[in-house]
Amino acid sequence: MNSHTPVVLNVKELRTYFPITRGVMKRKIGEVKAVDGISFTIRKRETVALVGESGCGKSTTVRTILRAIDPTGGEIVFHPKSGRTVDIVAANESAMREVRREVRMIFQDPFRSLNPRMTVLDNIGEPLRNYKVCSDKERRVRVSALLEDVGLDANHLTRYPHAFSGGQRQRIGLARALAMEPRLILADEPTSALDVSVQAQILNLMQALQDERGISYLFITHDLNVVRHFSDRSGVMYLGKIVEMGPTEKLFSRPRHPYTAALLAASPVSHPRLRGKRDRISGDVPDPANRPTGCSFHPRCRFATQKCRQEEPPLIAVKGDSDHTVACHLAEELELGGV
Repeated sequence: MNSHTPVVLNVKELRTYFPITRGVMKRKIGEVKAVDGISFTIRKRETVALVGESGCGKSTTVRTILRAIDPTGGEIVFHPKSGRTVDIVAANESAMREVRREVRMIFQDPFRSLNPRMTVLDNIGEPLRNYKVCSDKERRVRVSALLEDVGLDANHLTRYPHAFSGGQRQRIGLARALAMEPRLILADEPTSALDVSVQAQILNLMQALQDERGISYLFITHDLNVVRHFSDRSGVMYLGKIVEMGPTEKLFSRPRHPYTAALLAASPVSHPRLRGKRDRISGDVPDPANRPTGCSFHPRCRFATQKCRQEEPPLIAVKGDSDHTVACHLAEELELGGV
């Protein structure tokens, strides 16, 4: 991926806050900064992953991009196939309908993401009908082709979701996302509810479809093994902020933020000689409604200094590597263990 590859999505200083209210009059007494000023871009045929502990703001980011949740501030600029630019934050409902035609989503739970009262034909073909893309006869032909593209039999058209396994249901969900020939797919932990062997099949299928169709992915997960296998670039989120972002292999081989290194240390290790030799994360995630001063990670960081406790570090490029950014006062001094 290079700087000349067309940009599909550009997120800049995105903020999504939820008010905390009290009393009958719903008086605002505070707010939860679920997403707090994050920025990233996604290019054509690129997979960008957002990782972090539960509650860090990954899923809120996805829902804000689709405007299922209204952002508090920032910019979300989408570049559709037509070549024009759409400001999602300012878009009206008519404009968002067109955005959602090219920005589709795959959900975490394959058992709940499909309507149990609708056949496979209706589940996959629903967006084709809603957007009046084709006739009912053509819709059946297109859905049959989509089923074959995701490794299922076209004879399954009249069956209902309960007749399929979790992996097969996720393939049906993927086929539904592909129905409108999207430019970008938002995948919110699409493999977390699946067996490991099935996870690999789904990820390999998504990569093959990306190569064939030029799709871009925003991939949300907490599984670092999936991230390393699947993504081109990764952003590590903590309490609503991106604390490190760069090419995935660089983040794994030489992390620059103590939180990234701690996440890597928490992932399973197969080699017995490596077990117990890596830094482990300690403590609990702070209350997002009462965030620590300075660096949000400092209460859990064994390297924290007085400056870390008082001053919030900006997200800046690592010296000599403009593709790799980190928000840590000690990034150039620490030697952290990678994988």
